[in-house]
Amino acid sequence: MGDDLTAAADAILRRAVAGPAGLAGVVAMATDRERVLYAGAAGLRAPDAPMTRDTVMAIFSTTKAVTATAVLQLAEEGRLDLDAPAATYVPALAEIQVLEGLSDDDTPRLRPPARPVTTRMLLLHTAGFGYDIFNERYARLLRARKQATVTSGTRAALMTPLLFDPGESWEYGSSIDWAGQVVEAVAGERLGAVMRERIFAPLGMDSTGFVLTQEMRSRLARMHQRGADGTPTEIAGFELPQAPEVEMGGHGLYSTAEDYLRFVRMWLNDGAGPHGPVLRPETVAMAATNGLGPDLKIRALPGVKSHLSHDAEFFPGMPKSWGLSFMINDEEAPTGRSAGSLAWAGLANLYFWIDRARGVGGFWGTQLFPFADPASVENFLEFETAVYRSLS
Repeated sequence: MGDDLTAAADAILRRAVAGPAGLAGVVAMATDRERVLYAGAAGLRAPDAPMTRDTVMAIFSTTKAVTATAVLQLAEEGRLDLDAPAATYVPALAEIQVLEGLSDDDTPRLRPPARPVTTRMLLLHTAGFGYDIFNERYARLLRARKQATVTSGTRAALMTPLLFDPGESWEYGSSIDWAGQVVEAVAGERLGAVMRERIFAPLGMDSTGFVLTQEMRSRLARMHQRGADGTPTEIAGFELPQAPEVEMGGHGLYSTAEDYLRFVRMWLNDGAGPHGPVLRPETVAMAATNGLGPDLKIRALPGVKSHLSHDAEFFPGMPKSWGLSFMINDEEAPTGRSAGSLAWAGLANLYFWIDRARGVGGFWGTQLFPFADPASVENFLEFETAVYRSLS
């Protein structure tokens, strides 16, 4: 199995970086419950340095599952009620209102919500928050300078209106940034400190954090933007805020494929880590279950800002739900991914999946805008398919 998978995956990574329209660099890894099945990289992380399995990347929304894990830990301990108003812990949430519309000058028309936002809603993305990358009304507010962009790392960026009454729909957005604020309020520490103590140390994730250490920076991959001709060009000086007012639980972490695979393996092992339990098995089982109910499904993400994202949907036409906090494919995927598996992605074309039924998961990391880059997605899915073929 190992030789076959290595040959197939190495070939996929070589194709992914081939030619002027190829990825600048990519790292891919797969694991079962006990060990790494594959680790490979191709291309460059910087003009003078190859991409490697320990290359540090801005992992964007793959941060969300880590923040959700911290939330679930506090809920296990009885310190956080997922179904209580989240404003119990973060009073600023009580100030948020529902956006009913925009005037001609893009002034928002607001009203009080029909019910309070709960932490469970934040994890499920049913609270009502969106992203200006994927929602035109948010994008209008940003253009009119009536809203701050979420990547600014500011409290002002959190104070965005709800797009609907809490609990009534699904919209992908900044909910997990608020969930991170709930963690801070309950734990009495900054989110990064909570993660280091409760998640990174037990899992041996020593190259993950909101702030780049000097050693991490020495392995940092450069960010790229795909141009009109398809060629990736380096974005000089790109970096997420390194002294943010808010450590954004929805997108702010830097990490490596090696570290993230340790996180994936913990979920495969019912919450167990190499240096102690991170979550209880019953918590993992609950979080890995559809939390939207039988009728509500997640939707495709429209690429409102084309330089940051294409229109994006995983496995188009297949019903998909949401857990705490992952996408769940309700049917077996064409790659071989089991129904009920967990997955999500990061804006710079990072992708992961966790198949608890078959005991396998993987991670694909690049640093490229816009999101849902066809070459990135196609090669990631080929990599995932190669992993499942090796299992059989």
